[in-house]
Amino acid sequence: MAERLASLGAPIRLRIIRTLVRAGDDGVPVGELQRKLGLAASTHAHHLAAMVKAGLVLQERRGREVICTAAFDAVRSVGAYLIEHCCADTATENRSEAA
Repeated sequence: MAERLASLGAPIRLRIIRTLVRAGDDGVPVGELQRKLGLAASTHAHHLAAMVKAGLVLQERRGREVICTAAFDAVRSVGAYLIEHCCADTATENRSEAA
């Protein structure tokens, strides 16, 4: 989980994952993603590689293009982890404050 959270630790990476989540299962070709985000090819490749390694982004060759998609189960697991482990005491705190 630490690797997944770390891979989201840059604003551009959050923009990448948000773009891919919005694209859904169709994904976005690498070149189009690079143009949409206005990144240099080397910078773009560096950030995508980190997110692929963390399991948050999937890449698939379709013909001559490489399509990037969000790994939805992995993205959901990050949210679930944060809610379960980082907000676990919130319900208890809210009950004690109400009493």
